[in-house]
Amino acid sequence: MSRETISQSISIVHPINLSHGKNAEVWDTAGKRYIDFIGGIGVLNLGHCHPAVVDAIREQATRLTHYAFNAAPHMPYIDLMERLTAFIPVSYPVSGMLTNSGAEAAENALKIVRGATGRTAVIAFDGAFHGRTLATLNLNGKVAPYKQKVGVLPGPVYHLPYPSADNGVTCAEALKAMDRLFSVEIDVNDVACFIIEPVQGEGGFLALDTEFAQAMRRFCDENNILLIADEIQSGFGRTGQRFAFSRLGIEPDLILLGKSIAGGVPLGAVVGRKALMDNLPKGGLGGTYSGNPIACAAALATLDVMTDEHLQVWGSRQEEAIVRRYQAWRAQHLSPYLGRLTGVGAMRGIELAHADGTPAAKQLTQLLSLARAAGLLLMPSGKSRHIIRLLAPLTIEPAVLEEGLDKLEACLKQLD
Repeated sequence: MSRETISQSISIVHPINLSHGKNAEVWDTAGKRYIDFIGGIGVLNLGHCHPAVVDAIREQATRLTHYAFNAAPHMPYIDLMERLTAFIPVSYPVSGMLTNSGAEAAENALKIVRGATGRTAVIAFDGAFHGRTLATLNLNGKVAPYKQKVGVLPGPVYHLPYPSADNGVTCAEALKAMDRLFSVEIDVNDVACFIIEPVQGEGGFLALDTEFAQAMRRFCDENNILLIADEIQSGFGRTGQRFAFSRLGIEPDLILLGKSIAGGVPLGAVVGRKALMDNLPKGGLGGTYSGNPIACAAALATLDVMTDEHLQVWGSRQEEAIVRRYQAWRAQHLSPYLGRLTGVGAMRGIELAHADGTPAAKQLTQLLSLARAAGLLLMPSGKSRHIIRLLAPLTIEPAVLEEGLDKLEACLKQLD
């Protein structure tokens, strides 16, 4: 099947053509079955074609397929924002807006913090990923391939080391770098916000250091700086709870949402303190497709299914299976390239590294191919593309999860 009409600047991990899927399984056009440990890169926490989501899409499609909310409001948008703001586990009044994607949520958050603070500078982190739009590119903590050949990016943006037990960067080291930044690079009074992922996705499933998170929150409060939590990949149950920031003992001022918000239908949101969300003039926020009725209906069905009990059970079950199997592989010396297990909850990465700790990127590329041939789809991450992202649907059947881990084990044994 020709792909000549598709831009060659789009990188494809797996050269197959998918036909259909059900929960944690997909089939290609040749009829081959795969266990899906990618989940649309974190979009399908409820799996492919969840019945409640499909039914909601079908029902809404018979009533109203689209209306631009800023032209005339519609009930799916209103109902979803009421449900969504109640779903955010913070102590303050919340309001927000719907967007088409996580990157669009980040773009709007930047406008909101500029309007609220009168400042422009942003502090982001090494290894971060916040999108592929022009402003979000500069937030990303990685040049290749995202920032190559696009020239000067919107700013100013400054980056700090991301402290995590998963990458060996300590809280003290990150705080020292922050002290240097404000001593040498920029006046703290020019900074509008910090933007951070409670668990990095593209960066390799690195869980943020709790001590640093709390120190950062205090620093922001002391200096009238806003804190944005990017929960686009870590949210909606990926870590076993609604959002990953809760494990850090902090409340962000703004929260970016996307990916699993609507069961596979394009939707995002930026939510947060009502006073912040209301500070721009009328017309300063909005969009033609933002909050499409069908996407809103899918999101409402998603929230119906994502009860705290379900999220805890799904997250714990998947985490237990992954940790148990990983520990067995380490005990068996399964592969000389088997490195650390990173992340938290069901948001886990498996590092491939050489004996001296250097990334084994070549072996990860080999693993992707071996696993695909065996009927398992995996996704790389990390600065050197040497960490496997495990993003199976939270709803994956236990037997299918074990089958997928069996396939991963067999492929790890074959690495050379």
